[in-house]
Amino acid sequence: MRFIDEATITVQSGNGGRGCVSFRRERFIPKGGPDGGDGGKGGDVIMAATSQKRTLHHFSYKKHFEAPGGAAGQGRQKTGRSGEDLTIPVPVGTLVSNAETGEVLKDFTEDGERFIVARGGRGGQGNTRFKSATHRTPRFAQPGEPGESFTLKLDLKLLADVGIMGFPNAGKSTLISVISSARPKVGEYPFTTLTPNLGVVRHSRGEPFVVADIPGLIEGAHAGAGLGIRFLRHIERTRLLLHLIDAAAIDPDAPLARYHAINRELARYSPDLAARPQLVVLNKMDLPGADVAAELFEMAAGDLHFLKISAASGEGIDALVHAIANHLSEPISDSDHEY
Repeated sequence: MRFIDEATITVQSGNGGRGCVSFRRERFIPKGGPDGGDGGKGGDVIMAATSQKRTLHHFSYKKHFEAPGGAAGQGRQKTGRSGEDLTIPVPVGTLVSNAETGEVLKDFTEDGERFIVARGGRGGQGNTRFKSATHRTPRFAQPGEPGESFTLKLDLKLLADVGIMGFPNAGKSTLISVISSARPKVGEYPFTTLTPNLGVVRHSRGEPFVVADIPGLIEGAHAGAGLGIRFLRHIERTRLLLHLIDAAAIDPDAPLARYHAINRELARYSPDLAARPQLVVLNKMDLPGADVAAELFEMAAGDLHFLKISAASGEGIDALVHAIANHLSEPISDSDHEY
């Protein structure tokens, strides 16, 4: 299934039913008076967050949603039936905004959240409502109020505690498959990961945490190069960035080149994202030449703290999981910086 992280849809709530013009006509009651009932309320359009949906894929096939209108009122002061509400399921992490004005309407962050995006029209009043001492036979009723219609922009941002970022082939997919139950596609070619993967990491030091294996980042991503913005938007909500570097691919003449390139893209996209806490990790330490490259990286890094692992062999994985868990157990602070 192709990952869909944005969609545009139109929603239309139900029109209110018209009020009824009616008069009592019964034997032995020559002047029964008005008895027209009110129209029913139109159905609302409601969005509901659910963990059963992980993408916006279902909006590829259906883009218009309309709730039924209310029924017209009837004689004998019978109110018309209200239109049923229409509920649209969306994944947790969906941001809903007005496509025309850009106004953010709702940010769904929890399973089960509900929000009315278009309210149904009110039913019109029947002629019974207009009877008075001076106007005993009103021959008019109100039409139902029209429903609301909007074009909505849906953006899906993954909800994860940790975002694993790095250049293509840094080993992100392998790492997430080792530390969690996720089984992403793994291969030795650029952009193996074309869609974000989520994995739950269970450990012995407290609550489980969620990691996101994000598509590889390249230079120019902030301007849309590669998977560009689609990558960056999915790490905006993470508490910790795990900066994964392929130790075997480190340039001996510029050991920090790839590290700085990724951080430049973060800063150009969002200064707030660039200031997010990072855990720097050198991967593929099992490969020939990785030890020498790691030493060059350490000499150039100065006080920058980093870990060394091999996702393929399991070297350093326990220490990495513990380091992530320790960071996530700390109180959230606006002054958190890279470490």
